[in-house]
Amino acid sequence: MQLYHHPFSLDSQKVRLALEEKGIDYTSFHVNPIVGKNMDDSFFRMNSSAKLPVFKNGSYTIFDTIEIILYIERIAVVSVGNNGIAFSSEEVIEWMRKIQEWNPKYFTLSHIPDKYRTFVSKFLRKVVIARMAESPDLASAYHCKLREAYKTEEKLKNADVLRRSKEHLVQLLDEVETKLNETTYLVGDEFTMADVMLIPVLARLVLLDLEDEYIFSRPNIAGYWGLVQQRPSYKKVIGKYFNGWRKRKTLVKAWCILHIRSLLKRY
Repeated sequence: MQLYHHPFSLDSQKVRLALEEKGIDYTSFHVNPIVGKNMDDSFFRMNSSAKLPVFKNGSYTIFDTIEIILYIERIAVVSVGNNGIAFSSEEVIEWMRKIQEWNPKYFTLSHIPDKYRTFVSKFLRKVVIARMAESPDLASAYHCKLREAYKTEEKLKNADVLRRSKEHLVQLLDEVETKLNETTYLVGDEFTMADVMLIPVLARLVLLDLEDEYIFSRPNIAGYWGLVQQRPSYKKVIGKYFNGWRKRKTLVKAWCILHIRSLLKRY
């Protein structure tokens, strides 16, 4: 089994947490979207949306995050002969879908300083143009990604788009806060795949230095956040890259790679 992912990708974090929680072995392939590695023709031919993660088991390929996680769960059940592992309940799947409905893209980008966001956006457009020249048979698909990049920039100027994204997030967190008033984890007192979906959302808020506004202002979520950070899966998938000083190291490393490649015009 192979997973194409990156620590910066929120959906990649969800899938990796599921793999770690279920104890599934897999081969890891880092595809850094910040420097446009998801636009390389080898990956782009496999997934022209260029989105992460991508999960492969032999010739079977899955692109949808929830489908990947439920597939991982089925593998885990089969591997242990249904001993101690159950399939996700309807309530768990409902929460998984509810969390996945919130798209972090515009919320995240709107909280990145303009100079950094603009620099990365220009760099990635140059990457797409360079890949287009190298693989003319994929020109049409690459053109779609260019148009998508320009549309993203336009939407970031639209206050209504940003407001709706924030309101959606607040509504989701308020529901979670209410639910955690009754249970230890999102669906009962046992950790489930619903928690796998929620943890990266909270980690993204911390990465953006928004934990005071969105996490610690909600006592139940604050307690939950402290609890889930103790799990080995969290420490391996997220904490390794973003806890404490590691966050600065991860971000500075990415920024340095971008600048070097930009100076050398290595798109």
